[in-house]
Amino acid sequence: MKLPVPNPRAMLADRGYDSDSFRQDLLIHGILPVIPSRKGRSVPQKTDWRRYRDRNRIERMFNHLKQMRRIATRYDKTVLSFMSFLNLAAAKLWIRFFVNMT
Repeated sequence: MKLPVPNPRAMLADRGYDSDSFRQDLLIHGILPVIPSRKGRSVPQKTDWRRYRDRNRIERMFNHLKQMRRIATRYDKTVLSFMSFLNLAAAKLWIRFFVNMT
């Protein structure tokens, strides 16, 4: 079962990915680099900090998913079974997030 891969509009990455060649490759492919400049960079690049803030949310979500033992150790034998449980775990996190907001 192959899933279609959407074309990303932006790449959120940390300072470790800050290089001119990497930024150039992203721009050639039509992807906006949202990468803060390294501290020692002579000419700092502009960063969209509103978009970059989402990177932390995404990393926290993956951390919560990895806390679920069945996902971290990949006990499921088939791709369908693993993806099904991954969807259930993501739904559980989504519900818990919205219940805590109220």
